[in-house]
Amino acid sequence: MVPSGRGRYREVVSDTQTPIPEVTPDEAEELLGTGALLLDVREDDEWDAGHAPQAVHVVMGSVPDHMDDIPSDRTVVCICRVGGRSGAVATALAGAGYDVRNVDGGMLAWEAAGYPVVDGPGGGPGRVI
Repeated sequence: MVPSGRGRYREVVSDTQTPIPEVTPDEAEELLGTGALLLDVREDDEWDAGHAPQAVHVVMGSVPDHMDDIPSDRTVVCICRVGGRSGAVATALAGAGYDVRNVDGGMLAWEAAGYPVVDGPGGGPGRVI
């Protein structure tokens, strides 16, 4: 768990923790093709504006309450807007025994790589905010 207070994720996480593998959007897409779960941990308004069509949404602060809903028998690929929040979630999941990856650059990199982004309500074209 990241301590409360000020500081970016990478500045407050202990160096003794196992680093979480970072993957590119292309590598994430490959993992999804082999059965991995894409876990989007952004806030509701970010999700509604635009997300990967195959993603599952659990707001970062709700992850501890939804651990039973996140499968532990497959790789979990975490994503947020740029990678900080999802990195913190990936660290927590790894500590609970999950096989996890973090998308380097998050949804901004996903969108820039040309992968689809859909909106929450209707699945139409979305945008990353």
